[in-house]
Amino acid sequence: MAYYRYHVFFCTNQREAGRQCCGQCDASAMRDYLKRRVKELGLAGVGGVRINTAGCLDRCREGPVIVVYPESIWYTYADTEDLEEILREHLTHGRIVEHLRLPG
Repeated sequence: MAYYRYHVFFCTNQREAGRQCCGQCDASAMRDYLKRRVKELGLAGVGGVRINTAGCLDRCREGPVIVVYPESIWYTYADTEDLEEILREHLTHGRIVEHLRLPG
């Protein structure tokens, strides 16, 4: 059994000179939002969901991006509503959110 059921990595990279990056999309605040929601729902911790910051995930043009392990499912999101859908569907019920999914 895996230590976490799901491990979610948020790219929060900030590039120099205004180059496109996840950091420009308020990625740190979005990570904080999802981390708080996971805790509020009692999903955080061993056997549950872990939300982490990642450096550059090298998909800047598709950003902002997160990746969910162990399935290696890549998502983009626009706002907290998208994160809520990922939380509800994937992290709670194990269903991939196809319209937010990026090619793996």
